[in-house]
Amino acid sequence: MRTTEKYTGEQEKIRQEGCIERAEEYVKALSIRLGRRPTCCVTTFGCQMNARDSEKLAGILERAGYELTEDESADFVIFNTCTVRDNANQRVYGRLGHLNSLKKKNPHMKIALCGCMMQEKAVIEKIQKSYGFVDLIFGTHNIYKFAELLVRMFEADRMVVDIWEDTDQIVENLPVERKYPFKSGINIMFGCNNFCSYCIVPYVRGRERSRNPEDIINEIKKMAEEGVVEVMLLGQNVNSYGKNLAAPMSFAQLLREVEKIDGIKRIRFMTSHPKDLSDELIQVMKESKKICRHLHLPLQSGSTRILKAMNRRYTKEQYLALAEKIRKEIPDIAITTDIIVGFPGEEPADVDETIDVVKKVQYDNAFTFIYSKRTGTPAAAMENQVPEEVVKEGFDRLLKVVQDTARQRVSLLEGQVQEALVEGVNQQERGLLTGRLSNNTIVHFPGDARLIGQIVPVYLEQCHGFYYIGKLHERP
Repeated sequence: MRTTEKYTGEQEKIRQEGCIERAEEYVKALSIRLGRRPTCCVTTFGCQMNARDSEKLAGILERAGYELTEDESADFVIFNTCTVRDNANQRVYGRLGHLNSLKKKNPHMKIALCGCMMQEKAVIEKIQKSYGFVDLIFGTHNIYKFAELLVRMFEADRMVVDIWEDTDQIVENLPVERKYPFKSGINIMFGCNNFCSYCIVPYVRGRERSRNPEDIINEIKKMAEEGVVEVMLLGQNVNSYGKNLAAPMSFAQLLREVEKIDGIKRIRFMTSHPKDLSDELIQVMKESKKICRHLHLPLQSGSTRILKAMNRRYTKEQYLALAEKIRKEIPDIAITTDIIVGFPGEEPADVDETIDVVKKVQYDNAFTFIYSKRTGTPAAAMENQVPEEVVKEGFDRLLKVVQDTARQRVSLLEGQVQEALVEGVNQQERGLLTGRLSNNTIVHFPGDARLIGQIVPVYLEQCHGFYYIGKLHERP
């Protein structure tokens, strides 16, 4: 089954379809042995890109004959891992210990690991040495070969490891099992060329490669035919979309094409790098009836000195000017961000600079992280690592300002009627539904579960910090 021969995308798709059929035979045989349909559980760690990859894995597993479940005592368990921060790695190791105890009780159980964490050589060595009960390991670049790897796993009597350092291959139209029938993420590109000094992503996801716009548009049209009303366009930096295509196309131009698709009512995207967010994109967002009023614009630090050490390629002043321009052109937009505290060499005065940006931009939400040293990145080798107590003090100061400003921003909608996409039944309180506004704010309100997947008007009665309690509003 293993091959080093290069195939076109269409040839590879045909090969993998054949592998799904072979995997189906093995799953059928397992079914007979168990006297029931085998179950599988795909657990996702990390970002929306990982979540989308997990939907692809689930689609292939279901086609092969497995029954999907969220129970990790399933017959086949796959962890789709993240390695952006060290605690993500530690969570996986902890959960593997639990899986080992389950596998001892169920010898037929299979365990697979994939995703960004598996692209690290030290991780593979540790798993091979200490977690020999794992059956299959693969990375981010060969996920489209999952059916083929499944067959190899069934045929092997030892751990199967298949890690690629990079790839330029994109294989279209393999099975996908979406988590939600009414909304979906869609990859428009893979990889990253930015090489921020703290970030492991370019090393584990590879260099940027954009999908052809025709393939993206056709996939979204198919989603719309199947009932999807909201799509999220995914890339490590969507602003770089199209630069490496034979016929270059900007991200803003792609958005215009997506907006033309009948049935799609909302368009989101993630993530935008501030260094190349264009005026063209701002204008497309301003004029659009479908693009959601939410922009995630990672800051990382408000200190120009630290930004330079991070290799972010913009200054504090440039970021503030961009945010001001966006607010001026699109007054009702919600801006969210990512911020790192404790980057090597950071001093309390640098944290003050970050707090200053938070106060000036007035973020609707900010995801604040303590710097995590990732082996293999330039920042990990920097000598001036910040003491833990200094990091915590800065983090606590920043977090208070972030929370205070975000509460003020979110509360501005109180007393208004806003459109909400109903995403599900509230898990904490019976009788309530949970919906998401265009600006990404959550609202809980009484309603019938039959409304799930619909966009409905909701009166926002009370703001509770970062979410609303509301009620359905009659359309005029």
